[in-house]
Amino acid sequence: MKHFFITTIFLLLIASIASAQTLKELQAMKAEKETAMTALQAEIAGLKAQIDALPGWDIGAFGTLGFNLSNFNNWIKGANPNAVSSSIRATVNAFANYDEPKYFWRNSGGINLGWQKLDTDVDDGPDTDFEQVADVLKLSSLFGYKFNDKLALSALGEYNTSILTNFNNPGILDLGVGFTWTPIKNMVVVVHPLNYHWVFGDNPDFSSALGAKLVVDYTRELVPGLTWKTNLTTFLSYKSTDPSLSEWTWVNSFGFNLWKGIGVGLEFGLRNAEVESPDGQSYWVMGLSYAF
Repeated sequence: MKHFFITTIFLLLIASIASAQTLKELQAMKAEKETAMTALQAEIAGLKAQIDALPGWDIGAFGTLGFNLSNFNNWIKGANPNAVSSSIRATVNAFANYDEPKYFWRNSGGINLGWQKLDTDVDDGPDTDFEQVADVLKLSSLFGYKFNDKLALSALGEYNTSILTNFNNPGILDLGVGFTWTPIKNMVVVVHPLNYHWVFGDNPDFSSALGAKLVVDYTRELVPGLTWKTNLTTFLSYKSTDPSLSEWTWVNSFGFNLWKGIGVGLEFGLRNAEVESPDGQSYWVMGLSYAF
């Protein structure tokens, strides 16, 4: 019996030592693989930076689709016990940028459309139609001749209107020249002190004017898979009018990539333009997103 206990303890000791050696070996292999993976990720990032620095076209698009469907049938606690509501909202943004050592050309376009329907009399009467709640088309083209890596002489054309209803009523066209500053990667600051602002439409209270144009555009990956894009566009009229011709628009977009460009998107915008409304404007849309 004594020999049996001694033999058992001896075997357990050998197994413990072998297990400890195996654990240390596995931990060492894991650390080695992690070091190799870190080095590979750094190499991939370096290659991507070299590719991005090469001259040529950079083309892409992203968008968000938000929708809501609801149906209430004899829901007594509601103000309208029988009701059907639905809404659809879509934003699409595209860009095509060309970069050379001596000049650049940045083009972008965006569409914001939305429809909404509320039918509170589902038993009697005709079905309620969808009503349009959003209709925006925006096009922009910026050309610049570089003095150096950060400063360029530039010209900008920008057009803003609706496309499905009241096309060009109002419509706003900006053409101007000035300077473009790129202080850091993915940030573009446009300062055009000489900009002409055309206002099209039936409202006789608004006319065209000379002024200054300022645009700030910045894109950043906040965390892996989560991208943020912000754009601020302003026009400051040199002509004093009441109502004012000055305006500004600030749009922020967030996209979280879940799988192969498909994810969840959020976009919200603020706008102040008396040519369109005496009050401030805002919108937001959240839903499925896609980017490529």
